[in-house]
Amino acid sequence: MTALPANTTVPGSTAVLLVTTECPFNQTDATEPGLGSGQSLAPLCTLCCCGFLNRTLAVVFMVSLAFAIVVGNVVTLTVFVQTRQSRTPQGYLKVSLAIADMMVGGVVVPFSVYTELSLMITSDPPVWYQGNLSSSSSSSSSLLGGLLSPWQPCLLIGPVFAGCTFVSISTIFLMTVERSVAILRPLHKDALVTRKRTLLLILLSWATSFLLALAPLIFSNNFILEYNECSRTCNYTPLWYGGQLPSDANILLLFPVFDFTLLGGTLAVNILSFTSIQRYSRKRKLLSGGSLADGGSGGGGGCSHRPSFSDIKAAKTIGILTFAFTASFSPIAVFVLGNVVGYTWCNFSFFAFWILTGNSCCNVIIYSVTDNRFRKSVTLLFQRDRSPPQGEKS
Repeated sequence: MTALPANTTVPGSTAVLLVTTECPFNQTDATEPGLGSGQSLAPLCTLCCCGFLNRTLAVVFMVSLAFAIVVGNVVTLTVFVQTRQSRTPQGYLKVSLAIADMMVGGVVVPFSVYTELSLMITSDPPVWYQGNLSSSSSSSSSLLGGLLSPWQPCLLIGPVFAGCTFVSISTIFLMTVERSVAILRPLHKDALVTRKRTLLLILLSWATSFLLALAPLIFSNNFILEYNECSRTCNYTPLWYGGQLPSDANILLLFPVFDFTLLGGTLAVNILSFTSIQRYSRKRKLLSGGSLADGGSGGGGGCSHRPSFSDIKAAKTIGILTFAFTASFSPIAVFVLGNVVGYTWCNFSFFAFWILTGNSCCNVIIYSVTDNRFRKSVTLLFQRDRSPPQGEKS
């Protein structure tokens, strides 16, 4: 990791970067020619990012990850469409999560693959590459940030990646609340959790998530979106003025604050749910051991409000989803905090962003391991074409 003080940056053209691939770091003072007021940092050349072999391995990894994300989430969507039992509020939430993950695998990752291939084939980096956008815009006397930035693909890819990340965590939060209602208030579950309310909350979560993803562009003119050579994704980049970060650079803190607020709420709701499950399990053991003799044949009446086995399994699955998302998002939160205070961690940023991206293919794996009904539906889905028509009807 390398700390960049507020008065240090890396000027120079990107074409030079592609030639000097063996230099671990290429830093120069911001006062040298090449960096004016209102420009983003030029690329850092590190062993993790430069070189034909490293780019080839990165492309192979990205293509494999995109394939796993798309195929896994297509299977999830197909199971929902083909299985009537999946058309529940929880099923709709799983579909929302699968669509967000599939957008990452079908839009964000392929764009990174395209950019990396273009860097390997041509000697001219694309206009959205780190440092190119600011240098080309500053040559026209002024650099516009925010929504006034010149159009380039990162203006779409960046908000899609950030928005889908926020949709994922907000959907996991809604799934946790839905399961907690089923466990804590099983008799009122059908009245409180309806399909109409669930769909309305899903639409609200998508609208809020993408509005938050566009917040740095809407509320500030000191940010641009460009392809970062370290993380190899489209990132928000603050414009440096006089060798210093803009005063509103901390607007990026909205991202980790939003995610950790929802993750904290999800954790609190999970604790309530699992506490109730533990209480029920303890009571069930006492009943089975005959400790509550006064219950007699009607001993089950004391557990008339017990959660169903499927509700308990679903709560455990959502708990695993929450843990997986927290583990994959935490490196990004650390990177954003460091970025706001002026640090650039090139190698770390690559692993942070792609660990978060890899989480998009984890959900279908978690469903397959923990959800017996999902496994059966997938098995039937792949066996349907091999079975005779009569077997399908039966």
